[in-house]
Amino acid sequence: QVQLVESGGGSVQAGGSLRLSCAASGLPSRYCMGWFRQAPGKERQGVAAIGSDGSTTYADSVKGRFTISQDSAKNTLYLEVNSLKPEDTAMYFCAAKAGSLLLVGGNCAGRMSYWGQGTQVTVSS
Repeated sequence: QVQLVESGGGSVQAGGSLRLSCAASGLPSRYCMGWFRQAPGKERQGVAAIGSDGSTTYADSVKGRFTISQDSAKNTLYLEVNSLKPEDTAMYFCAAKAGSLLLVGGNCAGRMSYWGQGTQVTVSS
């Protein structure tokens, strides 16, 4: 059973940075993991994704500001979020699925199977 636990959210001023973490257990050998965010009243949006082979993809809105990475030894997924804007305010979730295919635009190919509980990021102007 895959389990995902996010941490690292918080409240920052515009221009600030955070590092979100997602501790994972039970992942299959080939997987895709992604970060998603959902603001109140808005649809959930894929932000960035990474395959078990290390390939990455980003949503256009975060390219150049966000970096997704993974530490396989620690079974941890990260999202470095820099130059934060008020519109980045959202609940951020990590998710995983079997299969390592990515899609352009920050998503894994196919439906995500496992989700964490989320971590809140709030950016004030």
